[in-house]
Amino acid sequence: MNMNNRNRGKNTGDDALFGSEKQIGKLKLAVEDMHYLLSREYPEKAASDLVGNRYRLKTRQIQALRGASASAAQLQNRQLKQIEASDLKGKTIYLDGFNVLILLESLLSEAYIFEGLDGCIRDLSGVHGTYKRVNQTLRAVELVAFFYRKNQIHQLVWIFDKPVSNSGRIKQSILEFAEEHQLNWEFDLQYNPDKFLAESSEIIISSDAWILDHCKAWFNLIGYLIKEEDIPVNLIRTK
Repeated sequence: MNMNNRNRGKNTGDDALFGSEKQIGKLKLAVEDMHYLLSREYPEKAASDLVGNRYRLKTRQIQALRGASASAAQLQNRQLKQIEASDLKGKTIYLDGFNVLILLESLLSEAYIFEGLDGCIRDLSGVHGTYKRVNQTLRAVELVAFFYRKNQIHQLVWIFDKPVSNSGRIKQSILEFAEEHQLNWEFDLQYNPDKFLAESSEIIISSDAWILDHCKAWFNLIGYLIKEEDIPVNLIRTK
């Protein structure tokens, strides 16, 4: 799994947006207001526009705000479906491939990541039609393997977006890793992975809010790994 010389670290200007207590405090207040509006059924865009204007947030701050926020009903629903690590032994898990990989690559690259009101960790990266491996990709896959072995999971199924460029290549790379380390992993390319994961009867690993709202059960892998592996991260807690 050869990597090019690149990572998913901070964007230029991120330190100014997220690197001070003043900015973090402003983001926390914005998340509190956003939660209030969402809980009263304001549409997400209208709510984020209103709150963004109130606190004079920049584009990436609004992106973090949306990722961290949820309504009271959403939080209750997600909490009821969240699975603990002690319940994973012998289970089959479906993993949102690009969502998990990119988030792990970001935190390993010391980008800012955000713990939302639901306890999920999210970042500000995205696929944007093409996935490119980075220096931290192998370490990210190794962390997933650590989780898989430690919790004695029966099978892990990686779900990737078929329309994303290079999805076949990363699938093949992780397949070779799994074969080399004798891991019971499978791989599936889906045209609509969000819908597929949301409708699955298996436990899901993803930080995608829509998937968490619609799936049957989910596990907070990134939060688990940060704690269990004691990974140094630029984590901003929004509550």
